[in-house]
Amino acid sequence: MQYVTLIIDKRRELSVKYKKLLENNLSSVIISKSLLSAMKIIQDKEPDLIIISDSIDSDLGDYCKKIRALTCNMRPVIVALSKSAEIQDRLNVLSSGADDFISEPVNSEEFVMRMTAHLRREFESNIDNRTLLPNKNYTMRALRRTVTSKNLWGCLYISIENFKIYRETYTELASDKLVQTYCAIMKSALNENDYLGIISENEFIIITDSLKAEKIANFLTFAFDSVAQKFYSPQDMQRGYIISEGDDMAGRRANFVHTTIGVVTNEFRKYTDIKQLLTALGGIHHLANLPDRSNYLIDRAKISGKDSINTNTFNNRVIIVEPDDAMKVLLKTILELQGYEASVIENGRAVETYGNSPAVIILDAGSADELKGLEICKKLRENPQFISTKIIVTSIFHDKELVLNCGADLYMPKPYELSTLVKWIKIFIDEVNY
Repeated sequence: MQYVTLIIDKRRELSVKYKKLLENNLSSVIISKSLLSAMKIIQDKEPDLIIISDSIDSDLGDYCKKIRALTCNMRPVIVALSKSAEIQDRLNVLSSGADDFISEPVNSEEFVMRMTAHLRREFESNIDNRTLLPNKNYTMRALRRTVTSKNLWGCLYISIENFKIYRETYTELASDKLVQTYCAIMKSALNENDYLGIISENEFIIITDSLKAEKIANFLTFAFDSVAQKFYSPQDMQRGYIISEGDDMAGRRANFVHTTIGVVTNEFRKYTDIKQLLTALGGIHHLANLPDRSNYLIDRAKISGKDSINTNTFNNRVIIVEPDDAMKVLLKTILELQGYEASVIENGRAVETYGNSPAVIILDAGSADELKGLEICKKLRENPQFISTKIIVTSIFHDKELVLNCGADLYMPKPYELSTLVKWIKIFIDEVNY
């Protein structure tokens, strides 16, 4: 991302001179000759550096106070230029919010070095220590500038899925190494004109040229999958999934980490503000997310037809397959009180003939001798109708890995706390719907 410098100066020759000194491939400079236009530029562009000359028709100290109040969230560097060399003038301006005071005439080389130092310090103060990337605030600033840009651009919203489970299982040190490795991969795909920033511990933003966006997304999905397997133990690789320890000895089957990338450009659709851009990025990223592998999706020109709108309803259906009559009634009553649509099915094999795909199936594994429930679990997992359904297997037979290998999303040994079961149902309902 280019640094943005705003020069507020009524003098034509000097303001142009300063602009030529500072403007380069990594820094753009905007000149404003009035206070009104300067305020508009500050709101739209959120400059990193603001240079104010005392040629403006206002007290320099008062104007520094106004700018500092207007920019309290982004905190740009403010440098005052003045023909005065009086110590009292310096103290007044610096106490009003300016970061530096320079008396004119100023040496050109010193001026450039001072401004470069201020910009470097501003950037370094917004660096995330773990990834060494610009932090969320700086990234939001980059997105606001992107929206107002007249050039063609592409924006990538990148995430590492299943990251929290990986961190809990393999420790924070391993998860930091995973993130740092992915950051190195992303940096290798970019050039000096591209921007890479972080918005959370496992989410990133890339701003690049619209023609390169899809190529970068394609490379990142391939490269991430190539290195991700190196961050797992041989036992997990052989098993094909992670066993995540939950509350009260609950064991959850968790997929390996993968990357999801949503891409939008302004090639076909113009964005007027950052809210529109963030909404579009979130939507396309959600569509791109697959449960078990890396994927990317790019926003294309929309093609629509009559009656082509498809609306998804909230799925809160829960099927209970439980041999104990008292437990059936108890589970159904509790879940209905929680607002879920609960149904009891006597024969587990009849689940496959159920009309609408439920969000969650609570399935008893069966007796220790037969374990018929595990056979049913395998068939359900192979059935495309239940591809998004979460299966909770309860069992008196305490073999966590055996249950999860049959395709269960969660293993709960009997007896279990009902509050724990209800908590997991809520988690799974949210995952199915959002």
